[in-house]
Amino acid sequence: MKQLLLDKIAKKEIIVGVIGLGYVGLPLAVEKAKAGFRTIGFDEQAIKVEMVNQGHNYIGDVVDKDLKRLVEEGLLSATSDFGFIQDVDFIAICVPTPLDIHQEPDLSCVQNSTAEIAKYLKKNTIVVLESTTYPGTTEELVRPILEEGSGLRCGVDFYLGFSPERVDPGNLIYKTKNTPKVVGGIGKDATEVIAAMYRSVLEGDVKEVSSPAIAEMEKILENTYRNINIGLINELAILCNEMGISIWEVIDAASTKPYGFQPFYPGPGLGGHCIPLDPYYLSWKAREYGFHTSMIESSMMVNDKMPAYCVERASKILNRFKKALNGSRVLVLGVAYKQDIDDYRESPALRVIEELNKTGAEVIYYDPWVRQYKYKGKISVSEPELSRELIESADLVMVTAAHTNVDYEFVQRHAKAIFDTKNVMKQVTNRENIEVL
Repeated sequence: MKQLLLDKIAKKEIIVGVIGLGYVGLPLAVEKAKAGFRTIGFDEQAIKVEMVNQGHNYIGDVVDKDLKRLVEEGLLSATSDFGFIQDVDFIAICVPTPLDIHQEPDLSCVQNSTAEIAKYLKKNTIVVLESTTYPGTTEELVRPILEEGSGLRCGVDFYLGFSPERVDPGNLIYKTKNTPKVVGGIGKDATEVIAAMYRSVLEGDVKEVSSPAIAEMEKILENTYRNINIGLINELAILCNEMGISIWEVIDAASTKPYGFQPFYPGPGLGGHCIPLDPYYLSWKAREYGFHTSMIESSMMVNDKMPAYCVERASKILNRFKKALNGSRVLVLGVAYKQDIDDYRESPALRVIEELNKTGAEVIYYDPWVRQYKYKGKISVSEPELSRELIESADLVMVTAAHTNVDYEFVQRHAKAIFDTKNVMKQVTNRENIEVL
């Protein structure tokens, strides 16, 4: 089986299937197709399937003309029928792995997708899970479902492995194509074949590891590392505010050290599809071994309280004007989870707005990237433009995303008071009405 698949990879005869056409799946499908592999994407959302088949892009990291060309050339198509699995040789599972209401892993999308794949799985197929999850998922959950549902044997009739997605929406340097990949298969042959498949598509290096669990833990480490360090900086930001010290100047000074220090920055909380969630996967799995991840959980506690802390700071700013948050008009600038993207998944700005609403504040928002968002079943719409009248109407402006296409000098000139949680206004000359996190 190994040589057969390696030969098919070399000849570009592999037909690729990608389950889930979101921020991870669609860019991956496009790169597979660009490399010359016929690629079929699957998604339950009919609107995504229709848009792909019409050559219409909806993901920022995908080049519109690339998608359109690939569809026109017949290299890329989409479907909502799982039956396509019987026609493909390589399957990448790129479905969401959120947390449930108890902050525990919700692997229902992985389970359901794997069960559907098993119904149509044929011999000599490669299956790779890319969705971020806890160590052991590929071998303990995915493998049994595939074997029991298909009657095929892993390592004999099909190969299975894990290769964690590494997607950073809006990153101008590293995209799917040039970001290094990590691959861990069940068995050396599986690892070799899966790595060969990625090498035939990507420009980034492919690192082979000894098992799926290593690759799964590696991904959790990447994001837990960021979670802990951001938690440290957020806690220091709170302390520095009490001491009358600028945490931003402290970080700038520490960054002059050429070794042993990497700068992280405070903010209103954590956002995105990985960093706020992944540490919970590890702490949940650790309990199976009677292990308490104290450092990880402490950082999560700090980061989780930042939206409420920012609202507390906003209240103190308004108090100086003899105003309460209750009844005050607050203009929130930016609801995306990071600068210059339209992605608001797990955005801390939404939590900030929720906390503001609890106080009785009148909250409006402006975001040139996110014209509307849905949070807890409610749809909110951005103000159409950042006008002088809009800014002057607010008792407080809160900056919660560091978008570069906002004129912050203009905001400063017309705002009564500003709370900048991202230090994006550091270059503004007149700072008398600006307070920084």
